[in-house]
Amino acid sequence: MDAIYCLGDIVGYGPNPVECIDLVIKHCTLTIKGNHEEAALGDPVDFNYRAETAIRWTQERIRQSPPEVAKRDIEFLKGLADTASLEGSILVHGSPRQPTRDYLFPRDVRDRQKMAEIFAKVPKYCFAGHSHIPGVFTETGEYTHPADMTMAGIHILDDVRCVINVGSVGQPRDEDARACYCTFDGDSVVFRRVRYDITTTKRKIYAVQRLHKSLGDRLEEGR
Repeated sequence: MDAIYCLGDIVGYGPNPVECIDLVIKHCTLTIKGNHEEAALGDPVDFNYRAETAIRWTQERIRQSPPEVAKRDIEFLKGLADTASLEGSILVHGSPRQPTRDYLFPRDVRDRQKMAEIFAKVPKYCFAGHSHIPGVFTETGEYTHPADMTMAGIHILDDVRCVINVGSVGQPRDEDARACYCTFDGDSVVFRRVRYDITTTKRKIYAVQRLHKSLGDRLEEGR
């Protein structure tokens, strides 16, 4: 593999924010800022109660690290860009219209104005992740989930511009509990699913009083 790109939300809901930041720093070629990194650096007042509480706990967890680790992590998060351009592609967390906070859901293919505004900012391909729901949106008004592709999980790229939602490694929301990511070689996008130890992650979440138990429960349901 030539490079690993992270499209944000390294922290936010999980029980190991410092460890996740460390893994991303060590292994990712490029990382984009997500709305949870944005919130972790400020005041998450526009989040729902569960998310806000988790972010505030995350902020404390980072500050409680050894001083050199806390300094490194905060500087890393502050240095994250909202977008990146790469060989005809744009990388964002949300959408090109609003890089950190704009959700793109499968149902949005029916919202012609929204899709037109998004594709007006797509050079050839766009990679995003904010909704945690994997799939491919085309400028011709179609959305395809990986399970519904002609070759399951494989989308062959052509001259049609598209937005690829890579899904989520940490919290899938398409009712498939396996971690999701994709690979890209310039000619195709391949969606890949990986089983992981959800039970251990759930137990860690339950052990932190300020992390709502539902954040662990939803992992088993992929929602």
